[in-house]
Amino acid sequence: MLATTWPTIWPYVLAAAATGVSATALWWLHHTDRLPRRAAPRPHDPAARRAASLAEIDALSWQEFERHVAALCRRDGCRDVVVTGGADDLGADVTATLPDGRRLVIQCKHYAPHRYVPSGDMQKFLGTAWLHHRADVAVFAATCPFSKPALALAAEHRITPVHRDLLGLWNTGTPLTTLLALGGAGQGDAAHRRRWRETYGRG
Repeated sequence: MLATTWPTIWPYVLAAAATGVSATALWWLHHTDRLPRRAAPRPHDPAARRAASLAEIDALSWQEFERHVAALCRRDGCRDVVVTGGADDLGADVTATLPDGRRLVIQCKHYAPHRYVPSGDMQKFLGTAWLHHRADVAVFAATCPFSKPALALAAEHRITPVHRDLLGLWNTGTPLTTLLALGGAGQGDAAHRRRWRETYGRG
């Protein structure tokens, strides 16, 4: 019976076999991660985007963070961007020229999210930013908030503290010039800081 019907059914048998082989190959590629998977859609909520971008920054090393800050400066139109961080940087991890020609000096601190930038770190930076590095604009960029004494020093000595909240904005597209106009505002009241500590914990 097979011999008599084979000339008629063989194309269908061949097609079914090819389909089975293709399905098996796709299954193997998918389960061995050899088949590229569709990227998860980026969240539309701005706060969710900032949280996702900050999680990526937290995973960087301190050297990578300095290079990332330099890349953000270039994105925002800065020229002559140089990563100078190291043992002898004297507080200047990134230097650049702003689009309007002013000299920009940035101190970068890649701290754990539950920490605070202490006033001692701010004192060291303000001691060199203006006199030694001859900055026109001094920025202290950190992956955590600033202590109250550090914020007070920054305000007194015209240093812009880019704390964690502002860093999230910068990383998701807000230009540096906009952050400079904010002057470090937005770190939040006591309730905000308490929610923030509950989110990240203390180590």
